[in-house]
Amino acid sequence: MIYVGIDVAKDKHDCCILGADAEVLFSPFTIPNNRAGFDELYEKILSLTSDLSEIKVGLEATGHYHLNLLRSLLDNGLACFVINPLHTNLFRKGQSLRKTKTDKVDAASIAMMLLTDRTLAPYTDTSYHNEELKSLTRYRFDKVRERARLKTSLSRLVSILFPELEKLVPTLHMASVYTLLSEFPGASHIASAHLTRLKNLLYDASKGHYGRDMAIFIRDTASSSIGTIMPAKSMELKHTIHLIEVLTAEIDEIESAINAIMDELDSPITSIPGLKNRMGAMILAEIGDFSRFDNADQILAYAGLSPTTYQSGQLTSSYAHMEKRGSRYLRYALFNATQYVCIWDPTFKAYLAKKRAEGKHYYVAVSHACKKLVRLIYSMQLTGESYRAA
Repeated sequence: MIYVGIDVAKDKHDCCILGADAEVLFSPFTIPNNRAGFDELYEKILSLTSDLSEIKVGLEATGHYHLNLLRSLLDNGLACFVINPLHTNLFRKGQSLRKTKTDKVDAASIAMMLLTDRTLAPYTDTSYHNEELKSLTRYRFDKVRERARLKTSLSRLVSILFPELEKLVPTLHMASVYTLLSEFPGASHIASAHLTRLKNLLYDASKGHYGRDMAIFIRDTASSSIGTIMPAKSMELKHTIHLIEVLTAEIDEIESAINAIMDELDSPITSIPGLKNRMGAMILAEIGDFSRFDNADQILAYAGLSPTTYQSGQLTSSYAHMEKRGSRYLRYALFNATQYVCIWDPTFKAYLAKKRAEGKHYYVAVSHACKKLVRLIYSMQLTGESYRAA
C-alpha cells in the first residue's frame, strides 16, 4: 500500500508519500494549488504504482480549501480520507514531545495516520455530492442569524423612537408594522401623518386586518408618545427594515433550493412529526453518507452530543457535560429538531416528560430525547422506512 498525506492550504499543498512499512517514498514536497500542481502529484503517485486500489490519500477538512483537490482526487479514482483537523493535531502531538508544527510535518503525520489508524473511513462520492445541500443549509443558517441580529436592532430603535408601538401590535416583526415604519420612522412622523394616508397604508399592508380605527389609535398614541425625535435613528430604522426585507427574500430563495434537493432525496426522516425540511436538510447535509457510521452513537460523537468521560484511578467524574465538538451545525439541528419532535410526537413527548419527572433539567432531558431521535434517524435512513408511531 501507498499512503499519501496532504496538508491543505490556500495557495499550496504540502505532500508526503509513505510505503507499507512507513518508509519515505517521497520526502515532503510542495505543490501549487493549480492544475500543474495536481498533475505533479498524480505523476509522482503513479510512478510508484498503477494499481489505484493500493493508494490511500488523506487530507484535512480545511474549510473550503480542500474541496477542489478532493474533487480532483475522486475524479481520478483515488481512495480519499477526509480527516478532522483536531484528530490530526492530537495524533501529531502524540508522536513527539517536541513542539514542532510545520506544514511538512503535518503532511507526514496525515500519511502516518492512514498507515496506523484502521478506523478511518474513506470519503464517498455521496458525501461530495451532499456538499451542495450542506452549503445551502449553512448559508441559510448564517442568513437567519444575521436577520435575527437586525430584528434585535429594530426593536432597540423602536424603543427609542416610538416605545408605545410595541404594545399596540402583536409583534413588531410583521408586514404592516414594517410598512408603517418604513414611511413614518418615528412617533413624530406618525403623529403628523394624514389620517387617510395612514389608514390606506395600514389597510393594504395588513390585507384588510387594520382599518380606520387602528389608524386613529396609532396616531393618537404617537401624538402623546415619549419617543425621541432623532433623524439619524429614523434613517437607521428605515435602513434596518430594508435589510430585513432583503434578507427575508434571500432566505426564501435559499429555502426553495433546499426544498428542491429534499424532494429529490425523498428522505424518510421528514416523515417524523415535527421534523421537516429545514432541520431535516441540515441533519442530512452534515451527516452525509450514513453508511460510514457503524452505529448511531458514532453520529452522536460526530455531532459533539456525547457525554464527556473522566476517570483516573479511583476518581470518576460525576458531572458528564456534553462534549460540544464536531459539527456545531449538526448539533444545533439535532437539538432543535428534538424539541419540535417532543411537541408533535406522543412517544417523544412522553419520553421527555419521563426524564423531567426524574428530576432532570429541561435541556438535559432534551439531550436524552436527542439520543433517541438520532438512533431513530440512523435506522430510518439506512432502511428507507417511513416513521411509524409506536
